Amino acid sequence: MAASPSASHDASSHTAASHSNTRTGHEAQPSFVAPSSFLRPGSVSRPGTPAKPLSPLDKEQIEGLRAIRAFLKVRTSYDVLPLSFRLIVFDTALLVKKSLNILIQNGNHQLILPLFPHLCSRALGIVSAPLWDSRTSTFAGLLTTSDYINVIQYYWQNPDALAAVDQFRLNSLRDIEKAIGVTPLETVSIHPLRPLYEACRKMLASRARRIPLVDVDDETQRAMVVSVVTQYRILKFVAVNVKETQMLRKPLRDLEVGTYTNLQTAQMSTPVMDVIHMLVKNSISSVPILDADGVVINVFESVDVILLIKGGVYDDLGLTVGEALLKRSDDFAGIYSCTLNDRLDTIFDTIRKSRVHRLVVIDERNHLKGLLTLSDILEYILLEGESPDEA
Repeated sequence: MAASPSASHDASSHTAASHSNTRTGHEAQPSFVAPSSFLRPGSVSRPGTPAKPLSPLDKEQIEGLRAIRAFLKVRTSYDVLPLSFRLIVFDTALLVKKSLNILIQNGNHQLILPLFPHLCSRALGIVSAPLWDSRTSTFAGLLTTSDYINVIQYYWQNPDALAAVDQFRLNSLRDIEKAIGVTPLETVSIHPLRPLYEACRKMLASRARRIPLVDVDDETQRAMVVSVVTQYRILKFVAVNVKETQMLRKPLRDLEVGTYTNLQTAQMSTPVMDVIHMLVKNSISSVPILDADGVVINVFESVDVILLIKGGVYDDLGLTVGEALLKRSDDFAGIYSCTLNDRLDTIFDTIRKSRVHRLVVIDERNHLKGLLTLSDILEYILLEGESPDEA
């Protein structure tokens, strides 16, 4: 692959590279590879059970989905957490520029935060963190790569405002969203002892890819951020603990899961800013990179943008995609791919073994067919074939 070696991984035959292990009270996590970033897909309505007679394969699929939902309803969000972890929280009064430096510095020091699967990235160690308003002693949302991309968009629209951009604080991020016309994501949270199923439904309704666990301190009666749970950790928890995932044997071509139309793509020669505009306009966090023949050769992710603005310098935003991808670390895990013949049982097996957040759906010639994300999978297992008696 371009930039650093980025071999494609097939969902049905992928063997995970060795990385760090963590152990929870309910799961022994296998070795996994360093993560890619996340992709926020458009919402796809889930049809109910088809009216035509169900085949044995259909029945098995529905039984597997119901088993997963039943599991999510009896386990709490707290169950997903490891036995020990570190929590990093940013005060909203912190300068945006300083917060960015902290993220990159922690990445350079290879700080491993077992609590946050999304905080253990390649060269950039942290890509999101809870925000805390010290004036009101309240949880104030999450800082994510999307916030930094919004700052970049603001700078691009106001090139003479670099001095002002350097003085932006985290509590001004909502003002930046309004200035560039971006609709903010709803900030949701959940008590750690609420059912995991409820956390998943909240994430689905708000289009969030992670949800903070917020408790109340017994002594002060004030909110307290306990952790952040991501889609990846939830689906990995399912993959490790629910054997019925092996019943999901229908191929992707027979499922309405994933995005296969209106796909945003770019080439190695595409300016980075053009890709950033795609990310913002389409509310996504990755863009497949194709060669002149339409073959998938890489994926540009929103976290790739962060390394381009380290130190508060925006000069690298004039690079091409190919030049920007050269800034990735040598241990970048590459991209994961599958075909329409792959099934969710093998994809869950890949999630169990490896830190994967999307799969590029390709054909036999490696041409792009679609994108399958963890958001798509989570939506499918929550809504597909759900019956009234499950409510």
